[in-house]
Amino acid sequence: QVQLVESGGGLVQAGGSLRLSCAASGRTFSSYTMAWFRQAPGKEREFVAVIAGSDSSTSYADAVKGRFTISRDNAKNTVYLQMNSLKPEDTAVYRCAARRGYGLPDKIAMYAYWGQGTEVTVSS
Repeated sequence: QVQLVESGGGLVQAGGSLRLSCAASGRTFSSYTMAWFRQAPGKEREFVAVIAGSDSSTSYADAVKGRFTISRDNAKNTVYLQMNSLKPEDTAVYRCAARRGYGLPDKIAMYAYWGQGTEVTVSS
């Protein structure tokens, strides 16, 4: 069982930056693939980024590629999402997710554990 707690959301102007954190419980964090998803008001939840536990390889949604960076610190049981050049369309509740296994899946159903989310609002 893994418990996830996000932090770091807030209000920022377009063009600004935020860093989200997701702290995980448990002693085997490095064996989990970690991902970020987001859900904007009135829209479906969508994939943002994923990082493997084994070699920290990453994958990104096209909408955030080049602006967002996912990273992890296994010693701190934490995964991060550095968000730069933020746009109003990045406004959403961001949730981290975890799964055991290989690969870099971008499907919601592939993740067994979810945090409650942190809200990001980007003003124009």
